Amino acid sequence: MIVLGIDPGTAITGYGVVRSDGRGASQLVECGVIRTSPRAPLASRLNDIFEGVTELIERHSPDALAVEDVFYARNVRTTVVLGHARGVVLLAGARAGVSIHEYAPALIKKTVVGRGGATKEQVQFMVARLLRLKTAPQPADAADGVACALTCVMSAGTAKLHLRIAG
Repeated sequence: MIVLGIDPGTAITGYGVVRSDGRGASQLVECGVIRTSPRAPLASRLNDIFEGVTELIERHSPDALAVEDVFYARNVRTTVVLGHARGVVLLAGARAGVSIHEYAPALIKKTVVGRGGATKEQVQFMVARLLRLKTAPQPADAADGVACALTCVMSAGTAKLHLRIAG
């Protein structure tokens, strides 16, 4: 199973592609960020994000797209603009026919680190440990995208376990 994880943002959108063998072993295929120009109009930035995610989907043909859900910032404008970024990511996945999974930031942290209030540094450290990497993915937004993908992979394993127990 190949999962593309996305940490959406209008300035920096982090991503991570993780391949899982279905038996608990996962490996990092690629991670990085899609950067947009801070001076560009919002519509142009959203187009850049859409094109970047579409290109990643075309290049990796993921089985699933895992997207971090909106966190509620103190600044309402920040929350709304983040919603726009998430929207174009979801649109790219829907147009490609990829299975889409959305995860709350606290759930991603709890799944990867074991604590919903984990820091970015703790997430980076655990992503490196779980994938047996020599160094943590950089920048932190890329690690967040990888963490989102890992949450999907780990949740899929849990879902299969529940089916076996119930069956």
